[in-house]
Amino acid sequence: MAQDRPRAAAKGSGRGTYAVGDARRQKILDTAVEHFALWGFHASSLARIATACGITQGGLLHHFRGKEDLLLSVLAQSEQHDVQRLFATPPASVAAHFATVVALAEDNTRRPGLVRMFNTLVGEAANPGHPAHEYFRQRYARVLDHTVELLRAGVARGELRPGTDCEAAGREILAVMDGLQIQWVLAPENVDMPARLRGFLDRLLRELSAP
Repeated sequence: MAQDRPRAAAKGSGRGTYAVGDARRQKILDTAVEHFALWGFHASSLARIATACGITQGGLLHHFRGKEDLLLSVLAQSEQHDVQRLFATPPASVAAHFATVVALAEDNTRRPGLVRMFNTLVGEAANPGHPAHEYFRQRYARVLDHTVELLRAGVARGELRPGTDCEAAGREILAVMDGLQIQWVLAPENVDMPARLRGFLDRLLRELSAP
């Protein structure tokens, strides 16, 4: 029995070490969000991010291979949250999907740093040479395809009018979401992003609904 105790302590110590490493990695990701939001990718500095985290640049590079790896890791973390909200459970109706989209907008009002970062980076990433260009191109394609698929399912169930241009409606939804995010970031006290989005989606649903 006595001989087993040192092994148990060592095992527990290992878990503690992993927990510290995970917490430090998360702190780097959270700090990077703020820096990318303020300065974009090119003007952000690994050295400044490391200093803000209270570690050396070498300590940061222990967790991420470089600035591009850090950027893509930040985007992947944000994507995971959105996927869990939008794609995890198939909606029973178009109205249910629209309610989920509004709930995601409400989530985003509690994540202002991520929203600012998204707006900053998506503008930069219009340049094909930007490290996040392919990420954003694929992201918009995925979200559009998902939205169009749900709208077409609504047509098939008889919720939406036959002949509805589902791709056009999907692109309009994405455009309104992004436009409201930009307005909210610039003046959050003047723009109720979830309410505006809910109003638009309600009008769109009434317009597209089958008689």
